[in-house]
Amino acid sequence: MQILNSVHMLEAQMLAERRYLHANPELSGQETKTADYVVSALEALGMSIHIVPNGGVIGVLNEKKDGPCVLLRADIDALPIQESTQNLKGPRSVVSQNPGVMHACGHDAHTAMLLCAARVLTRMKDELAGSVLFVFERGEEIGGKGFIENLLPYIDEHFSVDACYATHVRWDIPSGKVVVLDGPVMAGAFGFDVTIHGRGGHGSRPDLASSPIDCFCAIHQQANALRMRVVDPEQVLTYSLGVVKAGEQKNIIPDSLRFAGTVRTYDVAGSGERFAAALHQIIDSACAAHGCEAEYHAFTRPIYETHNDPQAAQLARQAIEKHVGAEALVSGTRWMATESMSAYLKLWPGVLSFTGIKNEALGCGANHHTPQFDVDEAALAPGAAAACAFAVEFLASRPEMTFKRRIVSMQDLVARCL
Repeated sequence: MQILNSVHMLEAQMLAERRYLHANPELSGQETKTADYVVSALEALGMSIHIVPNGGVIGVLNEKKDGPCVLLRADIDALPIQESTQNLKGPRSVVSQNPGVMHACGHDAHTAMLLCAARVLTRMKDELAGSVLFVFERGEEIGGKGFIENLLPYIDEHFSVDACYATHVRWDIPSGKVVVLDGPVMAGAFGFDVTIHGRGGHGSRPDLASSPIDCFCAIHQQANALRMRVVDPEQVLTYSLGVVKAGEQKNIIPDSLRFAGTVRTYDVAGSGERFAAALHQIIDSACAAHGCEAEYHAFTRPIYETHNDPQAAQLARQAIEKHVGAEALVSGTRWMATESMSAYLKLWPGVLSFTGIKNEALGCGANHHTPQFDVDEAALAPGAAAACAFAVEFLASRPEMTFKRRIVSMQDLVARCL
């Protein structure tokens, strides 16, 4: 358990860093001080630093060493949420000092864990059978917009990556436990934002109007039934609306109606693409039938699901069992949230694991993106050790991966993250 012991030796520094980052969150695209902090920490380790403008920070360990290259990744941005001073049990250990901005998804923990992993692996650099990239990604909370399109092509051009690994903390997994699943582990998704333009009128003469409300009702009814028509019953797909806005007076038919929502699935290339195409057709057909027109503010290409390579996942489980302990590994479920790590896993074989942070005694268990969200800091040590374990074992074993890159193009891949 050399790796876990090394992490515990650095645990106080890791927790202090997590608290500093939590107290000083920065929104997506504004992570200047956070990025500077990361650069300073990596420079102190003597790493080669690559700063990708509007992309992120990359630290390189053993840059010129022969052998495979493993990429370890964390995200560094926060959310526009006013943090509660209380978690589910009482006062939290640290509170954001930036009003209206909060690390409500655990990116402060991700960053602190990866910095700790960088310190541990730096101490082991002579033993490592290859090189390690430490990637700190900006803008993940806004789907990587303007960041993934700069960061991923840069990595692909300047480095020869053989495998990648990241973890995401989860509110519903017991603290200190790690889940590594095969196949799709987080959902792919697409969003839509549409205004239906009709012709308003008075409620006494609906025959003289082209009601966008009637048109929307037809769209929504057909969309709700669409899953049964185009989605394999063994596949998971959800359709939901978050916005429906129209009208001000009960006796006035409005000129327009706006609706917006999302669709999520673990099978983007199949169920997701079919549902997207069919939904677009439903909207256009309903508008034509009701004398209306559709204005598409957004109808995005589906973001790919986050898909763990089975070989990499098996190696990760073995590595965690060996270096962190068999008791750290537990079974778990997939998660219908989305992640820009999905794009990395389209380019290189790898794993997104889940690190549990739930501890009811400490009040940690609120869902992500809520004001009461909090992290049990005891979870950070096994999370950091798991990342180290994957890197060490992959570099030592140099497995022959059957992974094949299947993307239309880099441009198509990054466009799906915008």
